[in-house]
Amino acid sequence: MGAGHVDMSRYMEMFMRHSEINRVVDDIPGGVRTTTQSTSPDLTAQLQAHVSSMYSHLDQGTEVMCMSSSLPTLFRHANGYRRQLTITPTGVIAEETADDPALTETIRAHAREVSGFVNEGMPAMMRGMMGCGGMMGPGMGGGMMGPGGMMGPR
Repeated sequence: MGAGHVDMSRYMEMFMRHSEINRVVDDIPGGVRTTTQSTSPDLTAQLQAHVSSMYSHLDQGTEVMCMSSSLPTLFRHANGYRRQLTITPTGVIAEETADDPALTETIRAHAREVSGFVNEGMPAMMRGMMGCGGMMGPGMGGGMMGPGGMMGPR
């Protein structure tokens, strides 16, 4: 199983256990500081692995399939904004900032989308996927489990 399947499994676990995750988003100049935590050690490890993996995908230009309307823009402009990840004992603190006001708004929009995922779980994810033209993105093939998994890297 490729990294896409690992990522998808992690996403689904986090969506199913969203009520065990706490998230605070603070607007800072040029972007946001998000603090995402869990009191469950295994979920904490998944949060840490997820954000680390997403930042690796951004750094490598390996776009993650659509589940949010803001994520494709962040991938297209990955070199245009700064990301700093701090691993904490209970989760992660992520700071994302840009000099471009439009990109700053996209960063903030994505933070709101992720907060919706944390607050609502699967219903928010399904709305996000429908807003991206359904579950299939470019290169997805004929079903939910196309190349890279439903939400895996392209």
